[in-house]
Amino acid sequence: MIFERIAAFLSAADFTWSDVLDILLVAFIVYEVLQFIRGTHAVQMAVGALLLVVLYWTSVLLNLETVNWLLRTFMPALVFGIVVVFQAEIRKALAHLGKVTFAGPAAKRRQEEVVDEVVLAATTLASQRTGAIMAVEREIGLRSFIETGITLDAVLTYDLLISVFNPSTPLHDGAVIVQGNRLAAAACFLPLTVNPELSRTLGSRHRAAIGLTEDTDAVAVVVSEETGTISVVEAGRIRRGLDGASLKRALLVALGLAEEGVPKPEPTPAGSEGRS
Repeated sequence: MIFERIAAFLSAADFTWSDVLDILLVAFIVYEVLQFIRGTHAVQMAVGALLLVVLYWTSVLLNLETVNWLLRTFMPALVFGIVVVFQAEIRKALAHLGKVTFAGPAAKRRQEEVVDEVVLAATTLASQRTGAIMAVEREIGLRSFIETGITLDAVLTYDLLISVFNPSTPLHDGAVIVQGNRLAAAACFLPLTVNPELSRTLGSRHRAAIGLTEDTDAVAVVVSEETGTISVVEAGRIRRGLDGASLKRALLVALGLAEEGVPKPEPTPAGSEGRS
């Protein structure tokens, strides 16, 4: 009954189902673009581009020939400038196209174990005032950064992370990159951010973590050598002063293992059923 009414309305309005599909696809694309640029510098650029479009159509409607000529003349240069300025964001968007992740219970459990090892290592290193930066790969591959370091391809464990960041070892000066449940490489070089709005108190480790997460969808954990502060960096944004619990929570959310704002239930210890 409802579908018949919808069909009757579409027929009266000279609408076809292809028009409906067309509108839905455009709405979906616009929504995904807005979700992708939310919280980034691209938002300001999107607002500016929208204003230019409004100005262009205003010049057409009001017959403002000079304004219209200027906009038509400089529009190609503007498009080229947008591509140059936002090449990192465009690269990330293209990398996401067609990517579908199927993670079963076993894969999720392995990711949770990785989070536990990283959190334990980070809190230990923080208590020792030992600097560290750990980058966890998500959908966008980090192979180009892995190649700048020393390949390990070893199962990630707490002991391995502590050994790598021991100041007496040659691997401690640089980042480690985590792929799945393996430590892919150590002593890797990461790109420093050029964001002028960042605090000058941030050191090279924090700036490298921010730079990496600006160019990719990786999430990074940073331990400050000077203060022992633990930070997590995602999408170019940094959260500082985390403890073990808040770091674990942030990593679980970032890796899609828990929903933001909903605490992940802890497993019940064996033999604890029935206890008050």
